[in-house]
Amino acid sequence: MIAKNEILILHTGGTIGMMPGPDGLRPASGLVEKALAEITPEGVTIRVVAFDPLLDSAEVGPVHWNRLIDAVHAATGGVLITHGTDTMTYTGAALSQALQGIDRPVVLCGSMHPLGTGGDAEENLALALKTVMSGEAGVSLAFAGEVLPASGLVKQDSQHANAFRSVAQRPLDGALRYRTFADKRLAVLTITPGIPAAVIDAALKKLDGAVLRVYGTGTMMSDPALLTVLTAACDRGCRLRAVSQCENGGLVPGSYAAGAPIWQAGVQNGGPETAEAALAHIWLELSD
Repeated sequence: MIAKNEILILHTGGTIGMMPGPDGLRPASGLVEKALAEITPEGVTIRVVAFDPLLDSAEVGPVHWNRLIDAVHAATGGVLITHGTDTMTYTGAALSQALQGIDRPVVLCGSMHPLGTGGDAEENLALALKTVMSGEAGVSLAFAGEVLPASGLVKQDSQHANAFRSVAQRPLDGALRYRTFADKRLAVLTITPGIPAAVIDAALKKLDGAVLRVYGTGTMMSDPALLTVLTAACDRGCRLRAVSQCENGGLVPGSYAAGAPIWQAGVQNGGPETAEAALAHIWLELSD
């Protein structure tokens, strides 16, 4: 039974709850709690759990995703997560997949300017709270007047309030199964003109898996050495998944002969996935 009038606030940190310091903005306690107290309607109970220490989202990774997943699992109602914008796309993809089939709202929220500075923070927080109270199940982001699916977020601007958009991803079907991220070594690697095969080889030898950002609908340079590197990595169990460097359209294997080596090596097809979604995908595969 979901308690619709009980909302868990997971305050991880981020710009929304920061104040100026000698070296720039840094997390400060109490700001988000005060703002929520002023906008929460009567009859709605909120419980705030703040990370200690509060985090700039540049510090957020799988350990923190697992803390959020465990907290959502234990919650009786909807969940609002305040989070910095720099890694919002990664956390959105991670939670969307790890909480696939979730039966309650899990709403991410952040801002480009801190609370109390006349920027976007108050409006974003109010929208996030309203979205959680709506009771609509799923993982989303409330930002700049929009509620976006969190599964395919793209941060499109580092300065302005309209910082995010969402790229459509494949539907996440299936019953709810809480999943967490194991201690694995993964990365996103971008194929660029002239990149030496030895560079990719050195990186893959240190990794359990990687997302390869390739060209267009799925092509890369005709380099026999690079094909050898990718094949060897797949053969030794390194999980590789390809996505397009284009934000829209995704991969279409077989469109060009220049893409054949990717699939011959055993690289997975990420289709329309963002790099962040593909990273979460293979991380969870390696964690199951």
